[in-house]
Amino acid sequence: MSATPKPQPQAIEQQTPEAHEFSSARKWTIAVSVMLGTVLEVLDSSIVNVSLPHMQGSFSASVDEIAWVVTSYLVAAGIMIPMTSWIAERFGRKRYFVISITTFVIASALCGVAQSLNQIVLFRLAQGAAGAAMMPLSQAILMETFPPREQALAMAVWGIGMMVAPIMGPTVGGYITDAWSWRWNFYINVPIGTAAAFMVWRFVDDPAYMKERRARRIDFLGILCLFITLGLGEIVLDRGERADWFQSPWVVYSTTACIVSLIVLIYHELHTSDPVVDLSILEDRRFTLPVTLVIFLTFTLYGTGILNPIFLQELLGYTASKAGLVMAPRGIGTMFAMLILGALARRGVDIRPLVGIGFVLVGFAMWSMAGLNLQSDIFRIVWPTVVQGVGTGLVFPGLSAAALSSMEKFKMQRAASLYAVTRNLGAAIGTSYLTTLLIHRQQVRQSYLVEHVSIFTLPNLRLPGARGMDLMHQFTMGQTRGMAMIYGMLQREAMMLSFNDIYRLLAGLMIALVPTFFFLQRDRRNLPVAEH
Repeated sequence: MSATPKPQPQAIEQQTPEAHEFSSARKWTIAVSVMLGTVLEVLDSSIVNVSLPHMQGSFSASVDEIAWVVTSYLVAAGIMIPMTSWIAERFGRKRYFVISITTFVIASALCGVAQSLNQIVLFRLAQGAAGAAMMPLSQAILMETFPPREQALAMAVWGIGMMVAPIMGPTVGGYITDAWSWRWNFYINVPIGTAAAFMVWRFVDDPAYMKERRARRIDFLGILCLFITLGLGEIVLDRGERADWFQSPWVVYSTTACIVSLIVLIYHELHTSDPVVDLSILEDRRFTLPVTLVIFLTFTLYGTGILNPIFLQELLGYTASKAGLVMAPRGIGTMFAMLILGALARRGVDIRPLVGIGFVLVGFAMWSMAGLNLQSDIFRIVWPTVVQGVGTGLVFPGLSAAALSSMEKFKMQRAASLYAVTRNLGAAIGTSYLTTLLIHRQQVRQSYLVEHVSIFTLPNLRLPGARGMDLMHQFTMGQTRGMAMIYGMLQREAMMLSFNDIYRLLAGLMIALVPTFFFLQRDRRNLPVAEH
């Protein structure tokens, strides 16, 4: 019997991940193509918020009614994100991407010409449903386009757009609204989205394995449970605080239906041959740990993204434009850190310790912000946000690469969809929970101040001496105006202290996550053979 021939060195070399089919120019052209639409979607999800007061006047709507412009987008996106993998496998990823961008562009134009609140809510639903696919599709395409040694760099560049766009959104939206009108926040999507659709159609192709794989049947029960679970869940998280949570019957009924539907969804998806959401991926610890950490990271990132403008505008009296400019440097820190991390990863450096360092920096930034007060100047506010940006830039691409690099190619799209769901989940929980906690802590702090503040301690409440003495004088003289000023001052002080409490909580959370980098799986595909 003849011996089995040994593989030749040349054959081995051809099987290594370094032998990639795309040239450098081709890879980055594809990267720009998929990122253009994705950044547009992420930017649009935040750029509209600053225009809500202007839209409220145009449609003669109440504050609660105009909030549906944001809620409708989030609900549609939340429902569609986990379905993107199934749709892409059934109809083709390139086709789905182009249709998504085109629909997003059309919906944006319709939002700009909307003449009633009902119209714009309907068009925002279409916009959110179309935009949901862009993030997981772009992430999967980048991970398959770049070889293993460049995947962390690709995730870093991708992450720059994902992190910087929400930060710059309020600033850009405020400028456009003031210079033209709120409608131009939607109109600008048309030329950019058109260019993105053309580039994806021209430069992106489906891989061979996706052309061969097509979903065998439609998982109707899974889709129905997904709509109920995520649709009702997003509505409860976004609007539950306005309804006083479980004091409202609709919140109780919606939450119950959401939980029951979630249980049915999990059981059904784990026992069907062609699930709309592949939950079996969560059995892989190499994927589950990074996506769990992403939930906590986006919880902090998006939670502070809501809290910081409230602090700047309501307590320090900044305008919306000035508040946006003060928060913008955080994006510079994120860009710097992501580029450094990507360059190190490309050289084969183990980036897992940088994830731990990133959590330390975010925790330190939160602790520094816990020391802010009503007299803090701009520099005292800006530098912790820059440190937070650097920390986020070190953590985010490392977790993305750790989660997706362990996946086989045919599971990459499904994993990217689940990864995007966790990001959305962390953002929804963070914004909902932290705004509720802010109100609760303000009530606790205000009660404490009312019980313990007297005319003798009043001048020490972080007010300039002259103003504090003037308020004490008016208090002792029994003047109504002085009493009103004192009550307003106590409210502001209570809110400031509640901000301090929340930032300390977030600092503790981030520091507690530092050791987790030891348990992340290192991607060894791009290491020399001797180090495997």
